[in-house]
Amino acid sequence: MTGVELYPAIDLRGGRVVRLTKGDYDAETVYGHDPVEVATSFAEAGATWIHVVDLDAARSGDPVNRPIVAAVARALTGRASVQTGGGVRSVDDAVALRDVGVARVVMGSAAVRDPDLVERVARELPVAVGLDHRDGELAVHGWTEGSGVRLDDALALFPSAAAFVITDIARDGMLTGPDVHGLTAAVDATDVPVIASGGVASLDDIAALARITRLGGIITGKALYEARFTVADALDACRNGSAG
Repeated sequence: MTGVELYPAIDLRGGRVVRLTKGDYDAETVYGHDPVEVATSFAEAGATWIHVVDLDAARSGDPVNRPIVAAVARALTGRASVQTGGGVRSVDDAVALRDVGVARVVMGSAAVRDPDLVERVARELPVAVGLDHRDGELAVHGWTEGSGVRLDDALALFPSAAAFVITDIARDGMLTGPDVHGLTAAVDATDVPVIASGGVASLDDIAALARITRLGGIITGKALYEARFTVADALDACRNGSAG
């Protein structure tokens, strides 16, 4: 087994490394004040991808953390690739991120609102479509609104997507375990690689996800910051499909 990709997550708000609980901006925990140092530590531990989310831009559209994203991409040049989302709402937004070294952008709200936009952005750089859902309904605008679009239906809307990042919002930041059944169904329903997000709490969770045939990747954040496991341990679990 070659294993799936691990994406250690860095969520940015006000220039700091934070985590939200269930996407609630009023339920924030600060884990660091130097995102570049955090990203570098993940790369030094062996991660080849870093998942960065600009939470401020996701809610307001104002890319206030873009200089930090640029600094992270610069620091990781030649060591790890950066996938970033939050406020990527136009071709210009995506090109600006590409030009500072981002390898792949994540588009959520804008993609759900205008699937053709993904096609246009994909001509400039790879796009992962963020499918963030509550009970199967996609949420938009920093997870503050329902979209009326079902996850199952959305999987067929983005033929040019490089990946789908599927997040079960109810599990995000809760350390309650991932939705292995739902993610398995999503992988089976599309040829686009699926990256799992939300709920990872242990190496057993990583291993369970790694056993999903054709899963493209696993995002983990809070469990790393809470020292449930290390990046190196998670990479081993990804490769081996077991925590042992």
